[in-house]
Amino acid sequence: MIRCIDEMDLKGKKVLVRVDFNVPLKDGVIKDDNRIRASLPTLRLALERGAALILCSHLGKPKGQVRAEFSLKPVADYLAGLLGREVAMAPDCVGPEVAHMAAMIGPGGILMLENLRFHKEEEAGDDAFGAAMAALCDVYCCDAFGTAHRAHASMTAIPAHAPEKCAGLLLIKEWKYLGQALADPARPYVAISGGAKVSTKLGILRNLLSKVDKLIVGGAMANTFFLAQGHGVGASLAEPDLVGEARAVLDEAARRGVDLLLPVDCVLGSGPDAQAAGATVSVDAVPEGQMILDAGPASVARWAGALAGAGTVVWNGPVGLFETPAFAAGSTGLARAVVDCGALTIIGGGDTGAALVAAGLADKVTFVSTGGGSFLELMEGKDMPAFKALEV
Repeated sequence: MIRCIDEMDLKGKKVLVRVDFNVPLKDGVIKDDNRIRASLPTLRLALERGAALILCSHLGKPKGQVRAEFSLKPVADYLAGLLGREVAMAPDCVGPEVAHMAAMIGPGGILMLENLRFHKEEEAGDDAFGAAMAALCDVYCCDAFGTAHRAHASMTAIPAHAPEKCAGLLLIKEWKYLGQALADPARPYVAISGGAKVSTKLGILRNLLSKVDKLIVGGAMANTFFLAQGHGVGASLAEPDLVGEARAVLDEAARRGVDLLLPVDCVLGSGPDAQAAGATVSVDAVPEGQMILDAGPASVARWAGALAGAGTVVWNGPVGLFETPAFAAGSTGLARAVVDCGALTIIGGGDTGAALVAAGLADKVTFVSTGGGSFLELMEGKDMPAFKALEV
């Protein structure tokens, strides 16, 4: 059993919330605040119930070194603006000074600890490091779905030592949609898998074949499937060493009666830095020296037909180089088809969410997950260390 923060007595208690504030920063400016805003319901509930908040998160990959560009100070300042109250900034996440600052905050106060990954012990899952942080609080709350698949100290060691532990509202919401909803999905159940590499998605595709009615595969990862079908892909990104694996997925889909829909046409470009689209050709007519950089209109129309009448749609990974406007039409068209199909729609992964934002459709889907790796591993059927650590 996992307790939710709304079941806890928080009055007068110090609540250490593991949030996921790993947001894109450039020159101290936050470029995407979705993960910060997603944490607000949990933080506001704790404050309303008389808690003193201590927040901890990682940011970027400082690899156990203190690096100013990875400080959470800009995030603390931004959060203060969203909450309309001061957010004090600690110089570290452990140590005597941090312990003193944590002891001094009272109900309604907020203290942001410095980047967890300034300490190599965080990613190592160090028990003593987790115990030192647990000593700061009365209640530990995990609300960081984006790192729920990692057995890091803040996800597993802190809850092992905290007097009480619970899940935040965001973590419960993610589990509701990604765990419970997909355990018994409304049918037809359609999964969409895009992105660059087959190697990162093979486990997911295999797992999905036993669950879905239709599987749409796009993006650069589709190129490896084209090779498996005997098509040339020119200079396109592909993984020839995984052709056998891709062929096995195609065979398994056929055996199970799952409709696996690859692109049927594609938009070409001279290379990944191209700013202008080239010809649109059939997938069996890609010339040497050209790259497949987007799905073509016939592919989008085919996928839209497959989505019509769906009961549940899960989408991870864009189907083209959507960051470049010339190669965004495939992902935008697919996004419109997903929105228009009327299904329960669950979107995962930062790039997919960004594609929806670019298309102006992010508010038209049922749920956008804050997790990338966690989303993928849960779809693959793997256990989440963070969820296991919260069990009482």
